[in-house]
Amino acid sequence: MFSKILIANRGEIALRIIRACQEMGIRTVAVYSKADAECLHVKFADEAVCIGSNLASESYLNIAAIMSAAEITDVEAIHPGYGFLAENAHFAEICASCQIAFIGPAPENIRLLGNKMAAKETMRKAGIPVIPGSEAIVCEDKQALSIAKQIKYPVIIKASSGGGGKGMRVAHNDVRLLSSIITARVEAEANFGDPNVYLEKYINKPRHIEVQILADKHNNVLHLGERDCTIQRRHQKLIEETPSPAIDAKLRLRITGTAVKAAKAANYVNAGTIEFLLDTDGSFYFMEMNTRIQVEHPVTEMVTGIDLIKEQIKIAFGQRISFSQDEVKMQGSAIECRINAEDPENNFVPCPGKIEDLHFPGGRGVRVDSHVYSGYTVPRYYDSMIAKLIVHGKDRKEAIKIMQRALNEFVISPVKTTIPFHKFVFSHPQFLKGKYYTDFVETVLSEKF
Repeated sequence: MFSKILIANRGEIALRIIRACQEMGIRTVAVYSKADAECLHVKFADEAVCIGSNLASESYLNIAAIMSAAEITDVEAIHPGYGFLAENAHFAEICASCQIAFIGPAPENIRLLGNKMAAKETMRKAGIPVIPGSEAIVCEDKQALSIAKQIKYPVIIKASSGGGGKGMRVAHNDVRLLSSIITARVEAEANFGDPNVYLEKYINKPRHIEVQILADKHNNVLHLGERDCTIQRRHQKLIEETPSPAIDAKLRLRITGTAVKAAKAANYVNAGTIEFLLDTDGSFYFMEMNTRIQVEHPVTEMVTGIDLIKEQIKIAFGQRISFSQDEVKMQGSAIECRINAEDPENNFVPCPGKIEDLHFPGGRGVRVDSHVYSGYTVPRYYDSMIAKLIVHGKDRKEAIKIMQRALNEFVISPVKTTIPFHKFVFSHPQFLKGKYYTDFVETVLSEKF
């Protein structure tokens, strides 16, 4: 097994990886920006190296600085976590050229699946259902109008190399389509360095369902069930749960089996997530594959008892998955809330600042993944997520009760957070019934915030 791993990330995911490594007897190296000098991942790692100033572009995205830290600390592997460089094929290639294992998929996997058009074509050839739309990037207005006429409005414009809702627009007519393509291209170029976009049929009332898969270097591919990530705001996930209340046993077999087939079609290795849109008639369509550990991975861990970070590390070292598909047992229901330093009553504006009063909830079935503490200052330079609250119950009804209780126990002040928003959601009849779609947040916000 690896003796020392560098974590090329920050905050809660860096701390999560450090904990897994400690339990495996692996030494860890944290990297940090000047803004994160007092962050817990720096304090709990065996070694820590400052790699730059406050800006992510000068620290957590600074490949040269990260590789220098890896070489001076003599690590054998790098875990990228999620975000930052986690899905950067060039970074994975540099790791390989330096004889340092990248704890994630191969560069060619990242490159193929990071290009949504190429990924869709791969899945189409493998017989995986994909959303109707353009089969190549859209270059001309005439082409866009022709495709929209064929698949019928509404349509959605997506960045070919995009993610997180960037470079994404919905159009309901020709005029809106042409103006939205211009905007989407500008946004895609600014965020991903790639202005290319494509069109898909816009599914009006979908659920966002993803399937966690594991694949090793010995041709073993299996799934760990699905997660329902439908509760989103501006295409950013806020609440995730497993199992999905919208899926029965028969559909679960179809969608998880399709996910395994998709991973095999891409010759994928390591942990990954196949994302689908589920229509109201039970049809589902491949959207994309995330070639990294997901923010919401703890809900899968809670129902399976499997540590996904440890499995990632073992697979990267070359070991076989230590269990079969038949040995994966889903027990109960788990739900995760992302706690962001944002003001839900003020259009979710980020709220950096010093945390003076902090109390994490506890008790049976409660897990909190966080890097914050009383006296910690939330920096303004990075993503606003400061904690993940995860609960587990014997069924969905019990999990919701535990979450309601845990949210009431959760205290963070004076920094404003999304806890009031989550309390509102977990008292909303539509959510309690499990009858919600991707427009849920926009719909309920008008009722409360």
